[in-house]
Amino acid sequence: MAAGELSYVHGASPVPLLGDTIGRAFDRTVAEHGDREALVSRHENLRLTYRELQTRVDEYAAAFLALGLAPGDRIGIWSHNNAAWLITQLATARAGLVLVNINPAYRRSELVYAVNKVGCKALILMPAYASSDYLGIVQSVAPELAECEPGQLQAAEVPSLRHVIRLGPDPTPGMFNFDALPGRVTPPHREQLAEITATLQADDPINIQFTSGTTGNPKGATLSHHNILNNGFFVGEAIRLTPADRLCVPVPLYHCFGMVMGNLGCITHGSTIVYAGEAFDPGAVLETMAAERCTALYGVPTMFIAELSHPDFGSFDLSSLRTGIMAGSPCPEAVMKRVIDEMHMSEVTIAYGMTETSPVSFQTGADDSLANRVGTVGRIQPHLEVKIVDEAGRVVPRGEPGELCTRGYSVMLGYWDDDEKTREAIDAARWMHTGDLATLDEHGYCRIVGRLKDMVIRGGENIYPREIEEFLYRHPDIEDVQVIGVPDEKYGEELCAWIRLRAGATTDAQAVRAFCEGEIAHYKIPRLIRFVEDFPMTITGKVQKFRMRQTMIEERSGDV
Repeated sequence: MAAGELSYVHGASPVPLLGDTIGRAFDRTVAEHGDREALVSRHENLRLTYRELQTRVDEYAAAFLALGLAPGDRIGIWSHNNAAWLITQLATARAGLVLVNINPAYRRSELVYAVNKVGCKALILMPAYASSDYLGIVQSVAPELAECEPGQLQAAEVPSLRHVIRLGPDPTPGMFNFDALPGRVTPPHREQLAEITATLQADDPINIQFTSGTTGNPKGATLSHHNILNNGFFVGEAIRLTPADRLCVPVPLYHCFGMVMGNLGCITHGSTIVYAGEAFDPGAVLETMAAERCTALYGVPTMFIAELSHPDFGSFDLSSLRTGIMAGSPCPEAVMKRVIDEMHMSEVTIAYGMTETSPVSFQTGADDSLANRVGTVGRIQPHLEVKIVDEAGRVVPRGEPGELCTRGYSVMLGYWDDDEKTREAIDAARWMHTGDLATLDEHGYCRIVGRLKDMVIRGGENIYPREIEEFLYRHPDIEDVQVIGVPDEKYGEELCAWIRLRAGATTDAQAVRAFCEGEIAHYKIPRLIRFVEDFPMTITGKVQKFRMRQTMIEERSGDV
């Protein structure tokens, strides 16, 4: 078979990779676009030009050194979206510190695990949000804070942690206030910062992000300047970002979608970053986009669905919108059509990736057809390679499903302090094994057909839930649907669909199955159908199918 017929692609590109550190790339943008707005944080009533942002970043980079932190030390951030998050991201990169993203949904045991796993020496946290008392959690983990001076923590449960830095103006025993840190800086600290900046290398580790595995403890994907700076840049290139663009970023900054595709995508293009709120709220996003004349928007499909479903959607002028990215899970065709037509995002793209690959490997083009935007995740990103392999590791012919593997600048350095898990994920030839099932067509478009562990085998038939979901999205009463496999004595596994109906719609399981009859193979018609108000989700908006599966197992065992 000719090589051209195999499922292998590489992203040849005349645009070279960036060889800079994040700090040097940021300085170059400031030199070119210093007077342009870099950040608008609506909920904080804050606006910063690139030059003003640079001043704050340099102050905090020196302030971290004034605390006694040194290049390579890990500093955690446990917060929703705000200016301090962006400043910390850039300041840690400037000072050679490793930023550790801690999910705001984490609770006590998860915080302890994350801090201890990577040996965080400092932790920045927001005091509270909604029902989450972050200060209270930290004080329960480190009660020694009540009696120690800031920066002198010696906590039995988190022995590496020395510095706890809280956001907000109120004083807390044993903690620094983030806003007061620049006051600790002296000229020698600035000189030290200049010396460190000059020695940093693009391949230095700069960021640790915990992957949310469905079993076992999360793993700390370790990423370099080179990994995330280039991915942010090329994702921005794909949506044609310019210094005139204003990108609304309602996705969490603790995740690659926010901090890489959002923050670094803008910074490498001189564009404006716009935060609508600390956490996602569809009304705040719509109001912000209209008021700030945003030209681009990021989100997962559930966010776009929430915005389109907002009762006041029609009252917001979104005519300034042009582009953006939908990622994280498959996009229903009906939703994509409304995003293009009603949100004016004619150049919206779909992106696919994973934390371990910084994150994006595939992305649709701004002028791709609707069919390719909803049916595929696009084509290979520049300077990356992808192959689709069978269980024996052999590259499969075009059109055949297999595991997607990717190689190139985006592949993480490894999992922090876990060589065994790193070797399981990245083979000797530096291919990252994603665990996703995919196909490549003759034009290089990739379709994600499921997860290796999500594929349902019913009576010997391989069924890909994505295919069933796409079909059920056509039903006029169905707003969202997730399909899973649950254990079955007769068939091994049985198909189950969780369905969220449109407002005011009424239908039943029998009608849904009747809709499928004659349209898809009988074994693909879900036998188990459950109508729900919501799906179990991660904070980033990804559906947790393993929780759905467990719920169904428990329910069915109760029926017996």
